[in-house]
Amino acid sequence: MSIETSIGLALSDPGASEAYAQSHAQPYPYRRTELVEPDWRRFPGWRDVTEADWASAQWQRAHCVKNVKQLRELLGDLVDDRFYADLERDQAERATMSMLVPPQMLNTMVPTAPAGGAGSLTEALYADPVRRYMLPVFSDRRTDWPSHPHATRDSLHEHDMWAAEGLTHRYPTKVLAELLPTCPQYCGHCTRMDLVGNSTPQVEKLKFELKPVDRLDAMLDYLRRTPQVRDVVVSGGDVANMPIARLEDFLTKLLEIENIRDIRLATKALMGLPQHWLQDDVRAGVGRVARLARSRGVSLAIHTHVNHANSVTPMVAKATAAMFEEGVRDVRNQGVILNGVNADPHALLDLCFRLLDGAQIMPYYFYMCDLIPYSEHWRISVRDAQRLQHHIMGYLPGFATPRIVCDVPFVGKRWVHQVASYDTERGISYWTKNYRTSIEAEDPDALSRLYEYYDPIHTLPEEGQAWWREHGALDESALKAAEMAEASRRTAALQAH
Repeated sequence: MSIETSIGLALSDPGASEAYAQSHAQPYPYRRTELVEPDWRRFPGWRDVTEADWASAQWQRAHCVKNVKQLRELLGDLVDDRFYADLERDQAERATMSMLVPPQMLNTMVPTAPAGGAGSLTEALYADPVRRYMLPVFSDRRTDWPSHPHATRDSLHEHDMWAAEGLTHRYPTKVLAELLPTCPQYCGHCTRMDLVGNSTPQVEKLKFELKPVDRLDAMLDYLRRTPQVRDVVVSGGDVANMPIARLEDFLTKLLEIENIRDIRLATKALMGLPQHWLQDDVRAGVGRVARLARSRGVSLAIHTHVNHANSVTPMVAKATAAMFEEGVRDVRNQGVILNGVNADPHALLDLCFRLLDGAQIMPYYFYMCDLIPYSEHWRISVRDAQRLQHHIMGYLPGFATPRIVCDVPFVGKRWVHQVASYDTERGISYWTKNYRTSIEAEDPDALSRLYEYYDPIHTLPEEGQAWWREHGALDESALKAAEMAEASRRTAALQAH
């Protein structure tokens, strides 16, 4: 939906006319919205869950939905059998991530739909934006081009840039430290689907070779030997899955390295499992690290991943406030633009204001969904991303206006308006860069080369789609190829030595 279409809908709704008039006919009518924790007892499987249980991180982890059987036990006959069959088929034939949804996150699906008789939630669940990326079903996926011909398991070539196992040195002054390969929740569109989570029928996951202690020591050793690195994103997986004592130990050692000036903890669990960050031991550990960071002039921030306004609840705001109280300097959001979830100016602005006003989380980036297998139903074109960026400008404070970025393979994050040239018929955009990645030290053409990114084929004009039908035949077997993971492993091993 375009922002102009949204205006038309608002005008056609008599109940919205007064509010629309009060907004001085602005395309987006801002309204402050109070956060609400949906009542989990509306689902049959949680009718007897107490508030104390709900607030417990241990209870949340123990009651994650991991398969269709458990979802049936939770929702019962409120959802038709056809939905469960649709979900089961997707897990067997398309999913690149195994199913793992914490109760907190599942509770933000169909938050206001009335739960009546049998099948009463079926259509609402099909349409739900959080469900669309956390519990994708087979009928969500495209059948013409389920994967782009250039889709790859490690679409950003992060493994090729490992300076040590799990440590991606992609940018001149920044590294990504993947401490572990698990999360409290698995998103269907995960860009690290090659490494993170359990294997699926489609993807045999890459496994770390080193023991965790040796892997983390190798990362720290590299950072001690590489003074040009000042910024470390501590991720995975999700740092919420690392015991706080081990995370604190790693961060404390990281803070001993003089050149490290910024540390960012990446955790979707601030939204998906906020109860984790409210535990006494976690708060105490974060507090000790934050005080040490402040004493050494280092910025400690948390980066989370929220894709829809419905996910921002009072529990999320409470966890965020706790992190501020413990001394974390900032909490920022890095979402992903997903068709059917938030690829709409109103949805993006609703999310940004809910984050900013309700939870004091800074809208930071929205990434275009990466070129991974079976993601075409989520992805949008560069042109549509530019349109979204245009339509969200001017409403939020400048410091809280997120940039929509395209993470171009071998290039990195680029604001969508930085495209060097763009063949809109074939959906091929061309990008340049101003630095070398860690695998291009001896490449004289790295800074003058044009790098390609590809729009979803179904968004192209018929001439462009015809060109891809002739030149871009899918090789389905490549999507399952375990040898791709093995090649990444071999390349990473060579890099590390």
